[in-house]
Amino acid sequence: MSEAISARTSRIGSVVTHAVLTVGAVLMIGPFLWQVLTALKSESEVTNVPPTFLPLEWVWDNFAEVFTSLPFGQQLVNSIIVAAACTIGQLAFCALGAYAFARLEFPGRGLLFALFLSVLMIPKQLLILPQYQIMSWLGLLNTLPALILPGVFSAFGTFLLRQFFMTIPKDLEEAAVLDGAGRFRIFYSVMLPLVKPALAALAVITMMHAWNDLLWPLVVNTDPATMPISAGLTSMQGQFRTNYPVLMAGSFMASIPMIVAYLALQRQFVQGIALSGVKG
Repeated sequence: MSEAISARTSRIGSVVTHAVLTVGAVLMIGPFLWQVLTALKSESEVTNVPPTFLPLEWVWDNFAEVFTSLPFGQQLVNSIIVAAACTIGQLAFCALGAYAFARLEFPGRGLLFALFLSVLMIPKQLLILPQYQIMSWLGLLNTLPALILPGVFSAFGTFLLRQFFMTIPKDLEEAAVLDGAGRFRIFYSVMLPLVKPALAALAVITMMHAWNDLLWPLVVNTDPATMPISAGLTSMQGQFRTNYPVLMAGSFMASIPMIVAYLALQRQFVQGIALSGVKG
């Protein structure tokens, strides 16, 4: 009798769990689906009251109009370059810094790491003015390096990778030292391959942040040819009129690269986030 009750309770729990997950999935997919359907409507239809869910007339020309409304292709390439450069830079610099904080013994390591993490408490908006002045002094305004340089360093990325490095047994390093490996060879050949999930997680987070960043590109780059796609799409919003179907079409196309990148690194991303707080 108890086994039957337990099995019934387990089935009910499974049904409830799947129902909650289904509702959550619908809520997450809903805005994205609405964006796609809006991109296929006419400009007059999006202002109908009550609104229509499916387009009364499927307007595919909205996607082509995006390329005539702004230099979409160039801005998309700019975003890809900026996201790739920021990701590679953070993986390199954060991995080196994290390994030093996790494995190297030097005076003031704890204090220096605490000061390093204190950067996370500073609102990003407070750094815009000094960063803008630096870019101006370097003559990098309206250039892609102005978008890339502030994004190649990350206190969060260093902390994330440090947590992973601390889970790796020191016996592996000692064995490598006995084999005659130097410090950099140990870092590159022994330690980095063991933190691939964390590197993948940091890569996804960095790519998404660089791709979606809006405030800094609007401040430092005013030339449409050097803007990323996030800043370029804002120019399609007018003071008195906005063509929402075309804007949604551009937003949908701009989101495709990040969706592909996340799907490619999904397993490593989830594993990296799940294990980042585990300390051996």
